[in-house]
Amino acid sequence: MSDMSDDIFHNDGPKNPWGKGSNDKGSASGPSVGGGGRGTNGGSGNGGGAGGGRGRGPSGHNGPDFDLDDLLRRTRNNFGDGFKFSRNIVMLIILAVIGLWVSSGVYRVQPGEHAVIQRFGEYNRTQEQPGLGYHLPTPIETVKKLNVTLDRRIHIGFQEENLRRGGTQKRDIPQESLMLTSDANIVDIDVVVLWNIAEAYKYMFNIRDQEDTLKKSAESVLREVVGQTNLQPIITEGRDEVAERIKLKLQETMDTYGSGISIKQILIQGATVHPDVIPAFDDVVAALQDAEKFQNEATIYRNDIIPKARGEAIKMLQEAQGYKQSEIAKATGDSQRFTEVYTAYLKGKDVTKERIYIETMEDVLKNATITIIDQEAGGQGVLPYLPLSGGQAQQPRRNTSSR
Repeated sequence: MSDMSDDIFHNDGPKNPWGKGSNDKGSASGPSVGGGGRGTNGGSGNGGGAGGGRGRGPSGHNGPDFDLDDLLRRTRNNFGDGFKFSRNIVMLIILAVIGLWVSSGVYRVQPGEHAVIQRFGEYNRTQEQPGLGYHLPTPIETVKKLNVTLDRRIHIGFQEENLRRGGTQKRDIPQESLMLTSDANIVDIDVVVLWNIAEAYKYMFNIRDQEDTLKKSAESVLREVVGQTNLQPIITEGRDEVAERIKLKLQETMDTYGSGISIKQILIQGATVHPDVIPAFDDVVAALQDAEKFQNEATIYRNDIIPKARGEAIKMLQEAQGYKQSEIAKATGDSQRFTEVYTAYLKGKDVTKERIYIETMEDVLKNATITIIDQEAGGQGVLPYLPLSGGQAQQPRRNTSSR
């Protein structure tokens, strides 16, 4: 600035920055003397006395002569060092921005996380080990980190709402919870699906809207399994088995999609009968209990009567076999006895006939009532008989017949 001031203001007096010096064409020797020359933009100067004419300035106005090239030259000379300093600062700023851009590719993977790197939006690689990593700066490469150890939850049939005073409140969603069982009953079931991410790149690229897809798939599998199961096991002791079937079926479905999702557990929070059919269900339960009671009583009766019947059958069978053997033995003995009698008869016919007669009479008369009638005795003609072999005396019996 000092140089420029010296050029404009000399000791001789002020110098016009828009015109030429005192020796320029068309100017007088002093500031008050007009020249006869023409101005820079075609203005003409009029010669004269002490009040001589002026040259016309820019745009046709009266004023001093103007030289733009000379002004630019002087400005460049005066401010040349400042321009060099400003250029160096700009270069340092550019280098700092480039350094920050390059260093923005440094990232850190926490334990339990997987980092998925994309190059121009396409999957490139996955870093599964925790620690520092580097990717080319944005927008060349980008990184997305996913927690693969966090257990996530999906609710089916209900929704948990946070209360202002703390805690949660359960809100039922009938469109999701009401299902039809295989025995044509309606069950109100609430399920929680516990899951996590098994493979990060599959989870990001193979399916869209992952949680919504998982929820719809879980609801579909749940309806399928419930539709193949009776109501009683679902609401009583068969919940664990139903939950395991749902887990295996849902995992198979998600593997088919290539979702990279792992199903950890299926929790059946509640399974009840719909309120509108509770009275009818109670009747059915009572009938089932009565049927079970009668069945138990029938089982007890069966367990009691069948062994007895089997014992009686075995007894009758054994008696029949014994009777059979007895009759066979008796018949065999009679035949042998007849053969022996016949043999003895052939040897002595009279003796055999007498013996047979005596044995037959003994056999016939051993049970007969003996009555002795003596007409020569006085009285009734009937004598009492006292058997000497023992026993009570037989009462005499009147017999009016005569010998």
